[in-house]
Amino acid sequence: MMIKLTRNVKLWLVLLSWPVVFGCHYLDIVPDNVATVDYVFRMRSKAEQYLFTLYSYQPRYTDQYNYLTILGGDELWGNDYNVNISMPAWQIARGFQNIVDPYSNYWGGTRGGRGMFVAIRDCNTFIENIDKVPDMDDYEKKRWKAEATFLKAYYHYFLFRMYGPIPLLDKNLPISSGPNEVKVWQMPVDSCVNYIASLLDEAALELPPQIVNEATELGRATKAVALSVKAQLLVTAASPLFNGNSDYADVVNKKGEHLFSTSVDPKKWERAAEACRIAIEQCHAVGLKLYYQNPAFIPFKVSDRTVTEMSIRNAVCLKWNSEIVWASTNSRAGGLQQEAIPKLYTSDKQNGAWSTFGVPFKIVEQFYTKNGVPINEDVTWDYNNRYAQRTATNNERLMLKPNYITANLNFDREIRYYADLGFDASRWYGSSRFSDSDNVYVEAKLGQVSNNHAWAYSMTGYWPKKLVNPATISSATELTIQSYPWPVIRLADLYLLYAEALNESAGPGAETWKWINEVRARAGLKSVEESWTQFSSNPTAYTTKPGMRKIIHQERLIEMAFEGARFWDLRRWKEAEYVMNEPVRGWNYTGKTADEYYQPRLLYNQTFRKRDYLWPIMENDLIVNNQLVQTPGW
Repeated sequence: MMIKLTRNVKLWLVLLSWPVVFGCHYLDIVPDNVATVDYVFRMRSKAEQYLFTLYSYQPRYTDQYNYLTILGGDELWGNDYNVNISMPAWQIARGFQNIVDPYSNYWGGTRGGRGMFVAIRDCNTFIENIDKVPDMDDYEKKRWKAEATFLKAYYHYFLFRMYGPIPLLDKNLPISSGPNEVKVWQMPVDSCVNYIASLLDEAALELPPQIVNEATELGRATKAVALSVKAQLLVTAASPLFNGNSDYADVVNKKGEHLFSTSVDPKKWERAAEACRIAIEQCHAVGLKLYYQNPAFIPFKVSDRTVTEMSIRNAVCLKWNSEIVWASTNSRAGGLQQEAIPKLYTSDKQNGAWSTFGVPFKIVEQFYTKNGVPINEDVTWDYNNRYAQRTATNNERLMLKPNYITANLNFDREIRYYADLGFDASRWYGSSRFSDSDNVYVEAKLGQVSNNHAWAYSMTGYWPKKLVNPATISSATELTIQSYPWPVIRLADLYLLYAEALNESAGPGAETWKWINEVRARAGLKSVEESWTQFSSNPTAYTTKPGMRKIIHQERLIEMAFEGARFWDLRRWKEAEYVMNEPVRGWNYTGKTADEYYQPRLLYNQTFRKRDYLWPIMENDLIVNNQLVQTPGW
């Protein structure tokens, strides 16, 4: 049967052919009742719906079972019950990634991933047609086009972080394109980076400096957002994975072009530092600053320590606080909180506390001592006896349950340790108990309230408290989750990226220390210089580039814990092959007494190979498009 196609239907068929090249499987006929491009752009209201569709392609950052950075790395670990639940991201962490049907496939949009190339195609369609809308002024058209350009850049960037060299889809194909013309190929890494950076620059010129109508526009792109993504992009490009990585020396595309530069280029760090500086200045210009809790907003008089803890937690969980550069209204932390909160009461009303995500020892041990240095460097802290037991006193009640036995590991740690982690004996502070004298504590031994359910327990003995909004109400009679839009970019992230880029380009010095010290001060810590000089067994580490690099890396791993940064940082630093080959360990969660419980236990021997730095392309995509080459090692 011959089907007569209108020009608009033909155009949509060509546009829909793009996903097939990248692995998405769309119908090859557009029904008569589907809107054509001309119909979509005939009025402002339809075009606006299309713009919101472009935003809807953002990854689901808080999808606790599917999003790759939550369970796909080594920051969080499920329990025995979770093994029987479909969790694509956790299959990656457990070493089951494959090329036949990859987990978290953002190339083609399967197995927990979203089709980024489909998103890019729709961005192109919007950019090419928005000027046709008759009932819009030029300013609004320019702004919307800039938003689409930003999203197009961001989706390219997301793919670049995952896959390295990718095809660059600058424009959609004309309707006359033949089968061979739709078979695109990967471009060299430097070409990808320069292209994405140019899109972000283009978008930043027309994006508004800040959101004015907060009731309807929060979450949309601004100039600060575009410049901040550019800073992230260029820091990633300057990092060892992409800057002089000899492991990829022989990788070429089907045109014979080398896809990776194998010589280190120091100027990439200079370019990254400049991008960070510009992004931070733009953020400051519109009033963004590190979030500090206002004690007046806590209904009871509390200690300075509690105020600092609230500053740390609300920097992530308080909606649209002063530190949020960009948050996703499409991703609200609801179910993620339910997995992160332990059961605190025996009431059946607490069934909403699913409580199955545990934090491995390696993450617990990365936090500093109260003196602001690593636990294995602090000359005043007994590192060798960290797993021994000790009884908490009443003076420690704002951290630990008085007269309760817990591990030395949980004593004398920095405030972020107690703000970010829940564990046996830890205080759980939140909206139903704002007074320092009204405390509830986690009890996690087998049979105790936080470990007396068939599936609601932490396999490691630690919970990611940081992800739980302090405004979430947890009491003996209710569990009411207060969700919040996921902070995609925080100002603290930019400060630490800037410190890293400065150290790599110019070395340690006052300007490098300044930005990391800003973050440390909010956490109640002294400066790097003072802390290392007074308490570290390596007191001059901050004065050398390698020493300061190690300090900055650890500071990022602490400050950005559970927010997804570690997943990408370990890869771009080329440290994942060491760190993520360490075993996953925790306490003996089957122990009923302190002696039984406080025994380190091996939970899983995690493996990470060089091929795991970048994502595999689905095998069938390589068959459909023979111009593509498989990711190195796969």
